[in-house]
Amino acid sequence: MTTHSNAYEETEDVDLDLIQDDALDDEDTSSTGYDSELGTEGLELEERQALRRVVGMSTELTDISEVEYRKLLLERVLLVGVWTEGSAEDAENSLAELKLLAETAGSEVLDGVIQRRKKPDPATFIGSGKVSDLRNLVASLGADTVIADGELAPAQLRNLEDKLKVKVVDRTALILDIFAQHAKSKEGKAQVELAQLQYMKQRLRGWGGNLSRQAGGRVGAAGGGIGGRGPGETKIETDRRRINTKISKLRRELKEMKGTRTTMRQERRRHSVPSVAIAGYTNAGKSSLLNAITGAGVLVENALFATLDPTTRKTTTADGRVYTFTDTVGFVRHLPHDIVEAFRSTLEEVADADLLLHVVDGSHPDPLAQIQAVREVLHEIGATDVPEIIVINKGDVADPMALAPILHRETGAIVVSARTGEGIDKLRAQVEAALPQPHITVDALLPYDRGDLVSRVHSEGSVDTLEHTGDGTRLTARVHPQLAGELAPYQVAAAN
Repeated sequence: MTTHSNAYEETEDVDLDLIQDDALDDEDTSSTGYDSELGTEGLELEERQALRRVVGMSTELTDISEVEYRKLLLERVLLVGVWTEGSAEDAENSLAELKLLAETAGSEVLDGVIQRRKKPDPATFIGSGKVSDLRNLVASLGADTVIADGELAPAQLRNLEDKLKVKVVDRTALILDIFAQHAKSKEGKAQVELAQLQYMKQRLRGWGGNLSRQAGGRVGAAGGGIGGRGPGETKIETDRRRINTKISKLRRELKEMKGTRTTMRQERRRHSVPSVAIAGYTNAGKSSLLNAITGAGVLVENALFATLDPTTRKTTTADGRVYTFTDTVGFVRHLPHDIVEAFRSTLEEVADADLLLHVVDGSHPDPLAQIQAVREVLHEIGATDVPEIIVINKGDVADPMALAPILHRETGAIVVSARTGEGIDKLRAQVEAALPQPHITVDALLPYDRGDLVSRVHSEGSVDTLEHTGDGTRLTARVHPQLAGELAPYQVAAAN
């Protein structure tokens, strides 16, 4: 499958020597036991001598200097990660997630390897001594793309491609590519394009010095052409200027779309309609949960980032009070900052909500890591103060022993299954109990021709008593201030 990414890099960057001398190529595996520059001090020699094979992970560059977007052939890929902290299980879980991301992008994963290091190598990510091992593995597998489990600096990206002779993609570019495939709405497409351009701007790159060539005094299509800044302007400068112009245009468009979304939120607040936001890890079952509670009919697919566009559906409490559920974009570990910034207007639905349902995949090998990753994004968008209910989905296939630590640590967490309906009624009752309650008590006698007010009291407030009398409908209820003002003329005077 052919997809798009923006793995560009400036040719003017200072070139980093990968291998200064053949004798130093495997310096990180020398008998000294450590290499402070590469950050491997304290690691066992055996760990530093080999790439760690991950069980269960199952070309040549062309001249692309004349195309604006580089095409990635994500068909046969090799995954590579750097294990810097945590346990071996944590590192393998991270690479397993990268495998799911790669498969979502339409690729076939051939294998995956991990290197144990204190920190990624600043020049080649996995260390110059291991690049040759990785090159041999790429050749033996027939891979056409290498995907790194992390965000590569421009120099790292260039150096790896120069040595491996195949396409190199990092985790950020892969996620951006998936978002580009799955965005459906105009706003979603604009948000993804903005994130891609911001990522691309720092990674402009050409082959054979093409982006460094100057117009040389020529005019027209062969030179800088109309709009260029003279014969001294290089191709990379022209491309960067065009990207900045496009970014400015997209930001203006998104600002207008944000105004529409803000107006809708203000309208709901004006009518005091409580809102519940559903957030959580991608593929945790947020859309399935929304369908189970409201019958929304949102797309449900067993894939990462299957739905990106937020969906808001209206439902009612047991006593008829109206409130809304909003399904938001899924999160993932190391979610690119550009994505968070581009989708900020969408994620504000979470920050402005009255209640947050934090959905966790109960069948995942490490659900606690999912919770931590989601909360990091919530902190970034300023949603840490929103009341939260932990909802452990897929309870029908989850291991009870794996759920015990979550239930112990997260008070009030509830286990449900959107597929079987288990626990949905209990969750709905818990949500209704947690919604903000109107606080002004009224005792009113409404004429029968003001049935509109009776209906609003039911939908916007909480009715305590209701009686139909000869003079009208007598009710006592708790309502919000605006509705209390409209009911004031019909208030029943308190008996002396």
